[in-house]
Amino acid sequence: MELYSKWVRRNKDYVHSMESLANGLTWLLPERFSETEIGPEAVTAFLGIITSINEHIIESDPLQRRMGAMEESSSSSFPWSLGISVLKDLETLVEVMAQHFYGDDKKWNFLAVTEGTKFLVRLALFRDSGYKMVLNGGEIANVDNRPEASNSDPRLGNSVRRDRFGRDPRSLEGRALSALSKFGEDARMISEPKWLNRFQNHHDPTMEPPPPVPKKPTLSKIWSEKGVPGVLFLTAEVLHMSRPLIYVLLMRKYGVRSWLPWFLALSVDLTGMSILSHVRHSGHSRYGGSSSLSASEKDEVKRRKMLLAFYLMRDPFFSRYTRKRLDTVERVSEPIPIIGFLTAKIIELVIGAQTRYTYMSGS
Repeated sequence: MELYSKWVRRNKDYVHSMESLANGLTWLLPERFSETEIGPEAVTAFLGIITSINEHIIESDPLQRRMGAMEESSSSSFPWSLGISVLKDLETLVEVMAQHFYGDDKKWNFLAVTEGTKFLVRLALFRDSGYKMVLNGGEIANVDNRPEASNSDPRLGNSVRRDRFGRDPRSLEGRALSALSKFGEDARMISEPKWLNRFQNHHDPTMEPPPPVPKKPTLSKIWSEKGVPGVLFLTAEVLHMSRPLIYVLLMRKYGVRSWLPWFLALSVDLTGMSILSHVRHSGHSRYGGSSSLSASEKDEVKRRKMLLAFYLMRDPFFSRYTRKRLDTVERVSEPIPIIGFLTAKIIELVIGAQTRYTYMSGS
């Protein structure tokens, strides 16, 4: 496993290219979106899990960990993000198998279990991260890299950590000198006796102490320091994380033809986004003012707004309105060579993907 991890880190660009190609080809497999889709979805799930593991290996590179923010040192050792990625890779396979063996109605029982598990894992991640905004459904760690330290570079927009000689470890010169310094230290450690190394490390006055580990805020601390805005922020995040589970439970009870799940899920999303928007512009330090959000958190707010487009692809809205628009586009483009063929193929894939809850869940 260690050899595989090293190979992935050395060849991460090649790994990304092959993963993107393989994931793209799975959409062209025979029997895609058919009743016997278990085989193609199993292949897709397997490739997705491999991709998630490779991404976790690359992101957990020791060099990247040393260059990361101090908040990472206080995070839980359990890879919650990897767990969420694996669940998302498996959920479509679970849906297809449940539909094949138990039917369209009972598949919602399995989807409810899947969404409930994801909700609990995200709550654990939310707590272990110090109640920071959940990024990309929890697949991306929320590390605060805003320029608050004295050695930050305002041109880069995030903190730049420097070594004890004042060099930027990410620059070419910094990496080279750091490598030479590390090589010299390793050679000295090998040549000197272990008891002498321990004695020198213990009594070296120039050795920098380890950076302090920041304490994670608790619910009581957020309430005492942030007050109502902090509680509203927590409420908005919990609403965002719980919306998929609420939607599935309503679909399980009322069915795909009912407008109630569609409207209530949309209401939960809009309520959570409205609360978050109010907190951002309320003028309170960490949970107020748009400037208090990091760049990744601002991108997450934009991503959540874009996810609202999935409501156009969910029944009963899709069957009532969107499907008619797609049929019109296909009919108009059909006489045009090449364009008509490509349009028909794209619409076929879109209609097929719409039949899967997990493709349009936005969770």
